[in-house]
Amino acid sequence: MSAPHEEDELRPSTTPGYKPSAAKSLDEYAKLDAEDESLARWKASLGIVPGASGPAEGPKVTLLTLELVSPTLPPGRHLVMNLQDRAGLENLKKHPITIKEGVEYNVRMTFRVNHSIISGVRYIQVVKRAGITVDKMEQMLGSYGPHPKGEPYTKNFDTEESPSGMLARSGTYQVRSRVVDDDGEVFADWEWSFKLGKDW
Repeated sequence: MSAPHEEDELRPSTTPGYKPSAAKSLDEYAKLDAEDESLARWKASLGIVPGASGPAEGPKVTLLTLELVSPTLPPGRHLVMNLQDRAGLENLKKHPITIKEGVEYNVRMTFRVNHSIISGVRYIQVVKRAGITVDKMEQMLGSYGPHPKGEPYTKNFDTEESPSGMLARSGTYQVRSRVVDDDGEVFADWEWSFKLGKDW
């Protein structure tokens, strides 16, 4: 159970005066502005065509992997979290991964949109060391419909730089990651940990 302060940190930022529009089915979106040919082609590329929607059961989004990508990673080395593997995620809380200090990296996420249109979905990451928040990242996934072929989407977030120095290398960083939309629906929520090192 999260402390109230931690829940505040994991809440997506809001734009004053902005209210998300009411959710619509894929069929409703497909019929909107049906006479606009270029809009119809764009919607079809997202799988939004009349009669394409299946049953709206289960979560709108399934998160598959989160990967840390860096040009400095040794050839063949991948830092990928399987978000469907609960035991593996539990292990990452106890056994930190090592991230090289002072390098550029970015977070890459793969996910599947199961039904409906998603918008306002964000990845939020809060990093703590010794219980004190040292970093927070909030990145927008974007707007997507179910892939026409049922394939997952990949989103590369902005490039970050890992901290460096002896102080940064001492201790373990605890991370809480969450994927949530404007309505507060949480699609994934997990914890993991990392250490900074001189090498990967």
